[in-house]
Amino acid sequence: MEWLDEQGVNAMIRMDAERLADNAPASTFAASGGPLTHGMRADGRTVQQCMSVALARLRDSGLSVPF
Repeated sequence: MEWLDEQGVNAMIRMDAERLADNAPASTFAASGGPLTHGMRADGRTVQQCMSVALARLRDSGLSVPF
């Protein structure tokens, strides 16, 4: 996630066991700042699913995603 920091973006990944127990998406990625004009959030049932959505949204927002 250092590449986000290099672009001035604040980011976090969160796991929520209570949401998982409720059969809701348990993984959340949130980012703001830098070139993002609005904050963004991506949710997924797994970390992989969550990050796949997040990376696509970051690319669509014009950020340089190194992978």
